[in-house]
Amino acid sequence: MDNDNTINFKDLWKKQTINQPDMQDLLMRVSKFKKAALRSLWISNILLGLTSAFIIFIWIYYQPQFISTKIGIVLVILAMVIYLFVYNKLLSSYKNIDATQTNQEYLQKLIAIKKKQQFLQTKMMSFYFVMLTVGICLYMYEYASRMSVLGAGLTYGITLLWMLFNWFFIRPKQIKKQQDKINSLIEKFEEVNDQLGE
Repeated sequence: MDNDNTINFKDLWKKQTINQPDMQDLLMRVSKFKKAALRSLWISNILLGLTSAFIIFIWIYYQPQFISTKIGIVLVILAMVIYLFVYNKLLSSYKNIDATQTNQEYLQKLIAIKKKQQFLQTKMMSFYFVMLTVGICLYMYEYASRMSVLGAGLTYGITLLWMLFNWFFIRPKQIKKQQDKINSLIEKFEEVNDQLGE
């Protein structure tokens, strides 16, 4: 066979044009993700802090008589404090993302954040909802005991339906939205790392 007709695939492969990922766009997406995550963290801290302060105000101002009411208040506040304590551990992970990192470092940080988010969205959120539900039910008992059976049933029914709606409808949507954002970023960095590794 004539050497002039031999195709050198290796040389052809090296000469092909590779679509380089738009790193500027990717870094902008990471920056946007970081800002949104930090904003969400601060809003959660402020809202749950104000809610706890309001609950304490109600306790002091109305002076509940039943021990169940006091236990309910403590459980609700404790649920919020524990949830925020774990949630705030993500703060350092978000702050550690900066523009001077390599693609591999970005990828590792995002994977670590994803794992922490999954723990927060599953175990911690379940713990939070159980404690919140028990606390609210105990808190409402004193006031429901003064109502008619129908009134107490409606009060508990509406409250529990709202909590079930949050658990089965709102919570899964929020989790999916958060997971989609971080999964998209992780996929992009994996693509970049694969292209740069070749």
